[in-house]
Amino acid sequence: MANAIQPQKLFVASCMALLVTSLSFGIRAGILSRLGVEFHLDTKQLSIIAGTAFWGFPLAVVIGGFIVDAIGMKRLLLAAFILHLLGIVLTVFAGGFWSLFISTLFIGMANGTVEAACNPLVATIFPDNKTTKLNHFHLWFPGGIVVGTLLVFLLSKIGLSWQLQVATMVIPTLIYGYLFMKLDFPVTERVAAGVSSAQMYKSVLSPLFIVMFILMFGTAITELFTGQWIEVLLKNVTENSILILALTAGVQVLGRGIAGPVVHKISPTGVLLISAILSALGLYLLSHVSGNMVFVAAFIFGMGVTYFWPTMLGFVSENIPQSGALGMNLMGGAGMFAVSVYMYFMGGFYDSIIVKQLPTGASLDAYRSAAPGSAEAAAFSQATAVAGPEIINATLVIPVILIVAFAGLFFYMRSRKKVAQVQIV
Repeated sequence: MANAIQPQKLFVASCMALLVTSLSFGIRAGILSRLGVEFHLDTKQLSIIAGTAFWGFPLAVVIGGFIVDAIGMKRLLLAAFILHLLGIVLTVFAGGFWSLFISTLFIGMANGTVEAACNPLVATIFPDNKTTKLNHFHLWFPGGIVVGTLLVFLLSKIGLSWQLQVATMVIPTLIYGYLFMKLDFPVTERVAAGVSSAQMYKSVLSPLFIVMFILMFGTAITELFTGQWIEVLLKNVTENSILILALTAGVQVLGRGIAGPVVHKISPTGVLLISAILSALGLYLLSHVSGNMVFVAAFIFGMGVTYFWPTMLGFVSENIPQSGALGMNLMGGAGMFAVSVYMYFMGGFYDSIIVKQLPTGASLDAYRSAAPGSAEAAAFSQATAVAGPEIINATLVIPVILIVAFAGLFFYMRSRKKVAQVQIV
């Protein structure tokens, strides 16, 4: 069996599966406002629907983390394939809030299942280059966002429905399902190393793991909440708000593509500290500038969030290796769960800001659905132009906290390395 394992083909199939995950993110971000108008959903309801993908993800990734060693990575990925197909089809035929909620839940669970299997798979087939290869793998997440947002932008320009835009995800889904069915899989790295379950559970209760688990909340919210809501938050600040998401995602693709020399030259903790600084600067600019400067801000923000997710996973895999697949999946689950909770509260906060900008007693849905060119539409546009930057400004607090935390982690890991070197000598 070992001779039948083909690491490169497994890696390509994993990237295709992650592409579907990111397409769902990019396309959903691009059509969110249209769903609100078509189904008369307020921002809080839209945030619940979008957030469903984010708590469906941790549900699947955590369950997957506990069972992947027992049932194998191949079975998990075939389950992801089925869930993706179901979620896409149900979204296309959705008729309102609950059908969108259920279909988005399926897609979120599929996305989490892909991560639950593919993160440990990449770490297993590239044991000597984990952080770099995880960055290469995760460049397909922003890569899919670029493709998804540009698809929405172009297909919307030519008048194709949002249902057809969602249906485009079927093609890469069928491809990755076919590839995984043909390939043989190794056992996970923890199983191959003979690390016991007791050792694994002990490692995920270690102080260092708990700190990284908590910090994952902040890195995920900074990257994914802002990305998922960028079209809503900035649509009345710039005419091409969806292209801002494409720009930030494009920066991430390039950055993760050159992750090897960056991570090895600076160190993972140094990369995380610089990422937090650039993310804070980018968010500050996004909430304070307008016109073409918004794209400059988006570029800086994109550089900031480029290495967050894969470097957090790589750090845990390299520095707490006994945590195995469970450790990596608990990290991913923590990040997505934090985003889902944050998104729920920010959706309500966004609506409350808009209501304050409208006349007393105004119906939010009436103003949101008002005919273009009407006084109500103009008032709603002005209100959202205020609300979006205010939400971004509130989120700025998170990367500021991360700067302090990662600075502490940087010096802690450097001192630990010096102690280890002295002991060796």
